[in-house]
Formats: sequence, structure tokens, C-alpha cells
Amino acid sequence: MANPKIEALKKVLVLDPEDEVAWFGLGKAYMSDGSFQEAANALERCIAVKPTYSAAYYALVECLHKLGHLERCREVCELGITVSIKNGDAMVTKNLESFKQHLSPPGSD
Repeated sequence: MANPKIEALKKVLVLDPEDEVAWFGLGKAYMSDGSFQEAANALERCIAVKPTYSAAYYALVECLHKLGHLERCREVCELGITVSIKNGDAMVTKNLESFKQHLSPPGSD
């Protein structure tokens, strides 16, 4: 059975494909279902629509890590830290910095 949250958010996005909150919600709903590639796609779109959406970077990092896309994960981590510092989003900054510390060094993937 389809997730009703996902279906509702898809309908919102048909009406307004630039709704960053709906893209973020769709990404989180896919994450809840364990559909990390779909979640990553939605979160990438969220960031494309609103590049200053700090929380989307952290959610995307979580997805990319689950998918084993560690190089992209590192890139998004760096971008997200920059954005969250600029926004004054201390909790997102802290979470991304912690996540970054636990990633394996580049080249060891």
C-alpha cells in the first residue's frame, strides 16, 4: 500500500513544483519508508529550489550515507555546514560536523 503522506506531497508538488517544504517532507517520508534513493532525489530537489534549506542538507547526508555514496555525502556535508553556519542553524551545523567526523577519509571508499 502506498504511503498516504508520499501521495499527498506528490499532489502538492504537481500544483507547486517549487515548494521546498513539500520536497523536504517528501524526502523525509521516503526516508521513513526506507526508500533512500527516492528520498535523496527529493532532497536534492529541495536544495535546488531553496539552497539555504539547512535541514535538507543533513537529511540528504543521511540518505547518501545509507546508499554508500560517500564522496557525494562528504560534498553535501561541507556545503551544508557552510549554509547552516551562514543561516545561524547551530543544531544542523553541529549534526553535520559530527557526521563528517565519522565519515571515512576520502579515497578509502
